[in-house]
Amino acid sequence: MTKPDATKPEPVKTAATKSDAAKSDAAKPDGAKPEGPKPDGAKTESSSGAGHPSGFWALTLGSVGVVYGDIGTSPLYAFREALRAAVGTGPITQAAVLGVLSLILWALTIVVTAKYVLLLLRADNHGEGGTLSLTALASRAVGRRTVPIVMLGIIGAAMFYGDSVITPAISVLSAVEGLTIVTPALDHVVMPLTVIILVALFTVQSRGTARVAAFFGPVMVVWFLSLAALGFVHLADDPHIFGAVNPLHAVRFVWDHPVTGLVTLGAVFLAVTGGEALYADLGHFGRTPIRTAWFGLVFPSLVINYFGQGALVLSHPAAIESPFYRMVPELLQIPMVVLATAATVIASQAVITGAYSLTRQAIQLGLIPRLAIRHTSETQLGQIYIPRVNTALLVGVLLLVALFRTSSDLASAYGIAVTTTMVVDGLLAFVVIWKLWHWKPWAAAALIAPFALIDVTFFVANLLKLFEGAWVPLLFAGTIVLMIITWRRGSRLLLAKTRHLEIPLETLVQTLTKKPPHVVPGTAVFLTGDPDSAPTALLHNLKHNKVLHQHNVVLTIESADTPRVTDEERVRITQLSPLFSKVVLRFGFMETPNVPKALAIARKQGWHFDIMSTSFFLSRRSLKPAAHSGMPRWQDKLFIRLARTASDATDFFQIPTGRVVEVGTQVTV
Repeated sequence: MTKPDATKPEPVKTAATKSDAAKSDAAKPDGAKPEGPKPDGAKTESSSGAGHPSGFWALTLGSVGVVYGDIGTSPLYAFREALRAAVGTGPITQAAVLGVLSLILWALTIVVTAKYVLLLLRADNHGEGGTLSLTALASRAVGRRTVPIVMLGIIGAAMFYGDSVITPAISVLSAVEGLTIVTPALDHVVMPLTVIILVALFTVQSRGTARVAAFFGPVMVVWFLSLAALGFVHLADDPHIFGAVNPLHAVRFVWDHPVTGLVTLGAVFLAVTGGEALYADLGHFGRTPIRTAWFGLVFPSLVINYFGQGALVLSHPAAIESPFYRMVPELLQIPMVVLATAATVIASQAVITGAYSLTRQAIQLGLIPRLAIRHTSETQLGQIYIPRVNTALLVGVLLLVALFRTSSDLASAYGIAVTTTMVVDGLLAFVVIWKLWHWKPWAAAALIAPFALIDVTFFVANLLKLFEGAWVPLLFAGTIVLMIITWRRGSRLLLAKTRHLEIPLETLVQTLTKKPPHVVPGTAVFLTGDPDSAPTALLHNLKHNKVLHQHNVVLTIESADTPRVTDEERVRITQLSPLFSKVVLRFGFMETPNVPKALAIARKQGWHFDIMSTSFFLSRRSLKPAAHSGMPRWQDKLFIRLARTASDATDFFQIPTGRVVEVGTQVTV
C-alpha cells in the first residue's frame, strides 16, 4: 500500500447555521463547479451554466423558485405590520407611510443588495456559501478552531432551527387569511385550513421534493410578476409615494419618533427576512444566476409592490387592514389566495429542506448525535429526509399556529432569529476579509462596520418584541445551543475516559507483531473515534475469540472544513505492520458518509478491498452516570439521553448489516 501525503492539514470542525441550510436541497443543479481563485481571495462562481445560455437561465429560474421563496412572500404582511407599528392607534399620515416605505426600500438596498448580493456572494468555500462556509473560512483564516468562531456558528445554527419553525407558520397563515378579504364569513376556516395545509406539507416530505421542485421556479416567477403588476396598477393612487426613494424620509421618521421608530424597524425587518438565503444557496445556483434573478425580477417586483401598497393606503387608509389583498381586484381574489398559498408553501418547503441539510452538516461536524437520514432521490445526493427533524418541526409549527392564531401576532416572534444570523455573518465576514482576503484591519472594519451597525440596530429593534413573541425563537434556539454544548462536552469527556482505559495502538501492534495469536483469513475493520488508541472492539475480539484477521484496519472518519472531498483526498492509509494498517476517511460537511464506497477508493492506493471478505467490528456503548463527572448531574443525564437517541452506526455509515459484528461495553460518564 502507498501512503498518501501526510502534510495535508487536519480538518477544522465548525458549526452549522441557517446559511448552510441551503434552503435548496430541493433543487440543486447538476455540474456546479467552482472557478479558480480570485486575486483578493474570494473564490467564486459555482455555476456551471455560465458558458451555456440555456443552463444559465435554468439556474436563474431555479434560484427564483428556491432562493427567494421567503423574501418573496414578505409583501403579504411586512408593510402592514411596519405601518401599524409606526402609527399605532393613531391616524395614517403621509409622513408615516413615506417613512416606512423608505425604510423598507433602503433595508432591501443595503442589507440584501449591498451586503449579500454584492459582498458576501464573493466569499465561498469551494463553491459553497452560507454561514457554515463563512465559519469554516474564518477558522481556516485564523489557522485553528477558536471558541468565539465556533460559538458563533453554533448560535447561528440554533437560530436557524427557530426560524425554520416560524417561517411555515407565518407564511401559510398570512396567505390563507386572504380568505377573510373575500368574505368575512370564512374567518372560521382560516385556522383549520392552515393546519390541514401544514400537515399535508410535512406529510409529503418522506416522498422527496424533486417533483415539487420542478414547479418552484415557474410558480415563483408568476408570483413576482403578479406582485409587480398589482403594485404598478396602484402607483397612480397617490404619486406622492415616489418621495419614499429619498432616504431622508426614513431618517426623519426615526429621528422624530425614536422609540416608535425603533419598534417600526423591528417590523420593517420582515421585508428582508430570507435575504441571507442568497448566500446560503451560492453553491446550488452560482453567483451570476442569483444576482441576475435579484436585479432582473425579484428586487424590482418587491419595490413596486411595496410602493403600490403605500399608494393604496394613502388614498384609502382603511386598506391598512390588509393592503396586499386590497390591491387585488374582486374577481381575482380567490386565484390570488391560491397563488399566495402556493408561494408560501414553496417558501416553507425551502426552510424545511434547509433544516434537513443543516442537521446532516451538524451530525457530520459532531455537533449533535447521529440521526437516521433517508435519501429520496437516486440522482441528487442533496435530496434527503430526516424523520425526527420533520416530526419536531411539524409539532413546533402547529404549536405556534395554535398559540398565536394570526399572522399579525406571529409577526412579533419573527425576525429575531434572522437578525442574529445576519449579525453572525457580519462578524465572520470581518475575519475572512481581514485574514483570508488580506485586507488591512482598518479597511476590513470600515467595510463591515456600516453593515454591522444596521444589523445590530435591527437586532435590538426585534429584541423589543421579546415579551410579544420574540421569546419563542430565543427559547427554542437556547435549547438547541444547550443540547449542542452538552453533546460536545460529553463527547470530549467520554473520549478522555475511553482513552484512559484503552492502550496505545502502537503498543498493541508491537506486542501482537512479536507474539501474534491465531491468524484467520479475511479483513477486519474496527471503527474508532481515536486512531491513536486500540479500539475497544479489537481488544474484546482478542479477549473472547483469541484470533486476529490477516488484515486489520483501524478506521477513523473525519469531517473536513470543505463541503465535499475529492476521491484523491478521501482516503489516507498508514501501514503500521504486516497485520495492521490505519485508515482515515474524510468527508465534507455536506456529504453523507458511505464507508464501503470510500474504502473501495483505497484500491487505487494498493489496498485490495473486498466487501465479501471483510467484517466490520463496532463498539456499542452503554453509558451510565458516574459518581463524579466533569459535568453537572443534570447535564450528565442529558448527554446520556442524547446518546441513546443516536441512530445505529451501521445504517448511518451505510455498512452492510450482514458484515457487522457489534461488541457491547459499559462506560461511565
